[in-house]
Amino acid sequence: MPPVQKHALAWRVLWLLAGLASLVLGIIGIFVPLLPTTPFVLLAAFCFSRGSTRCERWLLEHRVFGPMVRDWRATRAVPLRAKQLASVMMAFGSITAAYKMPLQWAWLPAACCACVAWWLWSLPTRKP
Repeated sequence: MPPVQKHALAWRVLWLLAGLASLVLGIIGIFVPLLPTTPFVLLAAFCFSRGSTRCERWLLEHRVFGPMVRDWRATRAVPLRAKQLASVMMAFGSITAAYKMPLQWAWLPAACCACVAWWLWSLPTRKP
């Protein structure tokens, strides 16, 4: 195999692995309040588009994850309800973490969630 093809194959494998890691984090985020699901699924779709058309197609056709990826690609906007729900869940998770974590680290989840909320609310809001 020529060096150029090996290089291209290595990048495809790295994109595929990054997509799989992102998807796993997104699935974990369904159950862990401070870990967001949607950004990781969107990142997985981005990575799969560069690493594996088969995985990208699977994600786009998935009954749960497919609609959010297709909607993001079509409008590049986030529904108001999703912004509100994400903000409430991040606030709840931050408060819970503040009670359970050592005092010196209790601020960290809230700071991270505040950054994510700022980014989320800076995105365009999709019209219903």
